[in-house]
Amino acid sequence: MYTHSKQIITAGTPVEQATKAIIMLHGRGASAASVITLKNHLKLDDYAIFAPQAKEHSWYPYSFMAPVTNNQPALDSALEIIDSLVADIMQKGITQENIYFLGFSQGACLTLEYVTRNAGRYGGVIAFTGGLIGEQLINSNYQGSFDQTPILITTGDPDPHVPVSRVNDSMAIMQALHGNVTLKIYKGRQHTISNEELVLANAIL
Repeated sequence: MYTHSKQIITAGTPVEQATKAIIMLHGRGASAASVITLKNHLKLDDYAIFAPQAKEHSWYPYSFMAPVTNNQPALDSALEIIDSLVADIMQKGITQENIYFLGFSQGACLTLEYVTRNAGRYGGVIAFTGGLIGEQLINSNYQGSFDQTPILITTGDPDPHVPVSRVNDSMAIMQALHGNVTLKIYKGRQHTISNEELVLANAIL
């Protein structure tokens, strides 16, 4: 089993001059370099953009609905990389409420897991096809208050990797922590990001 090293690709406005920051998390088999190209479709003027790279192009080895122990230590290591990056960004003077998160697929699952374990007022959270991680969801893992942070979760129905039932359960937990959650389910959509989803993301950004 593996852990991740902190390898971050950056783009956009230099963090020292930026007013906002966004952390982009790639999917399984993809890369930081690929997910950061989403900037060409998103309204990210004045944002510092950060994209961490997973070891072996995967944040954790098994399905996000496998028992959490099966995905360790990779999962905890991935969450620590994000936590460390958030601390770095805040140290540069960008406040938590001006930090945004975006992830696709495995990266969306990791995004939701991180922010819900560390619920607070963020700029916004965009999860393209994802849900909270674990065979069973344990409510006590999720603490804090989102204080009405806008959260967008999208998925296809059916999706080969992410059951709609898990997306609904994840949304319920996030709403209980005062997240302002928008859920969009696309019938028959492939495991990809559609133009409509990018439009919804830009409304948050």
